Amino acid sequence: QVQLVESGGGLVQPGGSLRLSCVASGSGSSIDAMAWLRQAPGNERELVATISGIGTHYLVSVEGRFTISRDNAKNTVYLQMNNLKPEDTAVYFCNIRDRLGRWSSTWGQGTQVTVSA
Repeated sequence: QVQLVESGGGLVQPGGSLRLSCVASGSGSSIDAMAWLRQAPGNERELVATISGIGTHYLVSVEGRFTISRDNAKNTVYLQMNNLKPEDTAVYFCNIRDRLGRWSSTWGQGTQVTVSA
């Protein structure tokens, strides 16, 4: 089974920056795409950014502020978050899609991002 471990969250003031990391391990197939999602209290989990061989895609509200990247050799995906806003506060999760087109059904613990003055 795929294991996903997110890290890098924390408390930051509005306008600040954080860089999240997610390491994937235990996958029997190579990774085709990776994604970041987030969930705030009382809200549904929403897709923040994806990266694949085709390119990248971002939630409109984070476009221009967040950048997703990957290190294929390390099976790691990153999310650079700049100019953070209070509405970015959430638990951030990652997920992966293998070359058979299957997104992982297992989730990591997530990493908490809190943006507050």
